[in-house]
Amino acid sequence: MSNPDELLVAISAAVESERSNQMSLTVVVGGAVITGRLAPEAVWRERVAEVLKDSDHLGPFSDVFTRGPRQNRPGHGETPTHLHFHLARILQGSLGIPETGGMYRVAIEDVSAWTVGDFSYIDQ
Repeated sequence: MSNPDELLVAISAAVESERSNQMSLTVVVGGAVITGRLAPEAVWRERVAEVLKDSDHLGPFSDVFTRGPRQNRPGHGETPTHLHFHLARILQGSLGIPETGGMYRVAIEDVSAWTVGDFSYIDQ
């Protein structure tokens, strides 16, 4: 979207201000369907840093997620520009990738469609 959806920006701002990770959302970005729960950016960054730190090969990258001027992040007077998903999956056919859920950062302006809720497939 060239102009980010005001409702989506408001949802992201509410997640940031409430520090909640219970808002489920499904978005379409570049034709991919991503479904999961939103997390505040600071919480998302901390979790990604923890995962990277535990890796022998990727450990040095954990600092990228923990450093930086906090006053420039949403929740400090700025309008959110990204959605931060955790426990998220990219829906592909009858699969959710990864099965256990991943951490995704999505630019709000790139979202072409969205709905409240977390979709999953059930084999019948």
